[in-house]
Amino acid sequence: MAMIDHLDHLVVTCVDVEATKRFYTEVMQMRLETFGAGRIAFRFGNQKINVHVRGSEFEPKAHLPVPGALDLCFIASVPLDDVIAHLKARHWPIVEGPVERTGATQKIRSVYVRDPDLNLIEISELMG
Repeated sequence: MAMIDHLDHLVVTCVDVEATKRFYTEVMQMRLETFGAGRIAFRFGNQKINVHVRGSEFEPKAHLPVPGALDLCFIASVPLDDVIAHLKARHWPIVEGPVERTGATQKIRSVYVRDPDLNLIEISELMG
């Protein structure tokens, strides 16, 4: 049996917290959550993304927390064509796709966008 079961949360470091909130709540449709001493996170399914603002990160933190260094892939809960329509309605540019890729458990079909800090965000659907 493997020691690790699943990812609980990850941390994104941003420059503009308001732009980050808009992207993850409006474009990615995650739920904004506050916790602790005014900290924020974006919840989706059983996971969340915690937010650090560059220059005022919480301890402990990554050795070199920098905006724009992440490359994340999310599996959509709706068909990818619906994701594409939503991105177009929000006027959020697709960097690449749709393209076929290899996911963690099976083939996926993906589009790529960038968040306000230029992190690469892959949004995918599982292929049958």
